[in-house]
Amino acid sequence: MSEHQLPNGVTLYVDDTGSGPAVVLLHGMLMSGRFFRRQVPALSARYRLVIPDLRGHGRSEKVLHGHTVATYARDLKALLEQLKVERPVVVGWSMGAMVAYEYLKLVDQEAVAGLVIVDQPPSDYAWDGYEFGLLTPQSLAEFVEDVQMDLRAVAESFAVLMLHEPSPEDTAWMVEEITRVPPAIASTIVVNQTLRDDREFIATLRLPTMVLFGRDDKVTSPEAGTYIAGKIPGAQLRIFEHSSHCPFYEEPELFNEVLGGFLAEVTWA
Repeated sequence: MSEHQLPNGVTLYVDDTGSGPAVVLLHGMLMSGRFFRRQVPALSARYRLVIPDLRGHGRSEKVLHGHTVATYARDLKALLEQLKVERPVVVGWSMGAMVAYEYLKLVDQEAVAGLVIVDQPPSDYAWDGYEFGLLTPQSLAEFVEDVQMDLRAVAESFAVLMLHEPSPEDTAWMVEEITRVPPAIASTIVVNQTLRDDREFIATLRLPTMVLFGRDDKVTSPEAGTYIAGKIPGAQLRIFEHSSHCPFYEEPELFNEVLGGFLAEVTWA
């Protein structure tokens, strides 16, 4: 675990562990790389795991500018170049999937060995005719106000929703991670991420892809996973029956097995 200052001056906290082909794990909005802690022991024996805290999140610098999905992707590109990571498999959970899409636009699909999309619909906004949108203009405005006025209360509510069977111990540490993000940063990225629409982009993907969703639809519908997999030629789909938004945390042994199987099939060279 170390800090890396990017050429743009922003410092990111990164867990870079293991050896072998590189796997980059990207966390969700207001979260951190710590959410992937149950993947490290199982996967670092065979792979190099690169797990950054995105700008303003977790233990990374709380710089008050640049909080867009596209900027996070530019940060990622600079970080991976600095760490000499070549042709990784990119695993994007929640907003991390959107960061992965923007990264692919920067480097071209040939520069990535594979993509894993974890519990993220192509958009979270309730566009006309789109069935997986979570937020309307009114609910987005209310969410921003809640984040500004009482981020801890938002974090407590969201931590419960993210887990199929929440426990006080699990939700407590998740709340502490979420509230590391200052409200000014949180409300900015909430709006930017919500208004993204990646429906057209996912249909252009032509690289090995796996789509992983939790069955519990408290946060996202597993049908969104079916929708995504249907747009990407050859994409594999797996639904985790005992998970909500965090299948890698709630069913870590099965998740690591499924992800490990995908990684074993990837052509890295």
